[in-house]
This record gives sequence, C-alpha cells and structure tokens, in this order.
Amino acid sequence: MSDPLRERLYASYVSSGQARPPSDASGLAPRLPYLLRLVDRHFPPQRDARVLEVGCGYGALLYAARERGYADLAGVDVAPEQVEAARALGIDGVEQGDLLASLDARPAASLDAVVAFDVLEHFRRDELLPFVDAVHRVLAPGGRFLVHVPNAESPFFGQIRYGDLTHELAFTRQSLAQLLLASGFARVDVFEDAPVPHGLKSRLRAVVWAAIRAALRLYAAAETGETSGQVFTRNLLAVAVR
Repeated sequence: MSDPLRERLYASYVSSGQARPPSDASGLAPRLPYLLRLVDRHFPPQRDARVLEVGCGYGALLYAARERGYADLAGVDVAPEQVEAARALGIDGVEQGDLLASLDARPAASLDAVVAFDVLEHFRRDELLPFVDAVHRVLAPGGRFLVHVPNAESPFFGQIRYGDLTHELAFTRQSLAQLLLASGFARVDVFEDAPVPHGLKSRLRAVVWAAIRAALRLYAAAETGETSGQVFTRNLLAVAVR
C-alpha cells in the first residue's frame, strides 16, 4: 500500500533541507574523520570485501570506504534527490530503488557487509523483521551488518528521533540486540557515537564529552546500580555478525 506522506517527504529529502549534501567532494571533509574511523574499525579487513549500503543517501560513507581502498561497493537509496547528489559528487555505484527489493534481488550469501546508516528508524515495527531477515540472507557466514540508529538511552535522543517526519522508531542497545539476535545473527556489539579527535576543536569536544559521560554514568549508577555498558550518545552504532 502506498504511503503518500513518505513518498512526498522522500521525494523532497534534499530540497526540504532534511539532507544537506555539499556542492563538491571537498565539502565531505568535515565528516571524513568520523566516517574513516567507522570504516577502519568496523568494515571487513579485506579490501575486496563485497559491501552494500542500503539507504546510502548521497554516498558519503561509500566515498570514505573508497578512500580506504575498498572497491566492491554499491549503494541504494529511495530518495531521488539523494541519488542525484551522489552523482553530482562523483560517487559511483549509487542507485535509486526500494531498499528491501534491492536486498531481495541479491543471491544468498553474496555480500560480506551490509550497512544501514540512519535507516532502521524509518521503518515501522512490522517492517523491521522482513528487512533484517533479508540482510541476514544476503550476508555470507561471518558477514557484518553495520547499523546506526537513534539511541533512546540518551537523554537528548528526541532531537534525532523527532527531527525527521519519516522517523518511526528509536532503539536502545538492548532492543536493537534483541531484534538482531532474534533474526539469527550470532553476535551484536554496540558502540557509542563519540566525537573523533582530529584537531583542536574536536579534541576539546571529546574532553567535554568525556566529562558529561562520566556525570551520566554516575547518575545511572545512583538510580539503577548499573556501572558499565551504557551508551549515552544521541546515536549508537551496532555491528552484528552473521
């Protein structure tokens, strides 16, 4: 069944200001330290790994992966303006299409990694299992599913959860692991979305964040007795292994 609200919002995702692609590839520089760290830490180590990013937007993560030497990369996004922006930036391999259909069209065990960066929050609950099951099917044994979502455990997650009318959900480390493990993944590791020091300003941000995080851990320990494992950043990253 069609969804007129989704269709209209995705059709104008860039022109409505929800996505802000740079005018040229040099404009990707502010995001690159974070994206390169993500690639370095969580992508398969083999540079010939087969990687698909679903909901890739204008392709910033694919650009970072290519900078690190990955070649077998593909991306799909439902928003035509995002795909046009990727092509304007010279980022190859980005196609427009339905995310689930793009997974269903691929053979079983044909990928080494699937990335869903800021994607699962756009699904309704009844849409989650078909999508995650499709990811599990296309991953080879030992393949990785990288998931970046709003973190409902953060005291400030509401700005992310409600900052886009196409958002339906937010997750905690427990609820996301529940979904992924119930779908057959063998292991799920969850990481904070902390600042990446790469200059004076970002180093100061990292120091301030560490102080804020310590205060939040103290609060959580006082209320619940829990002293480890908390994730407080407004987004979180999970890596599920098939």
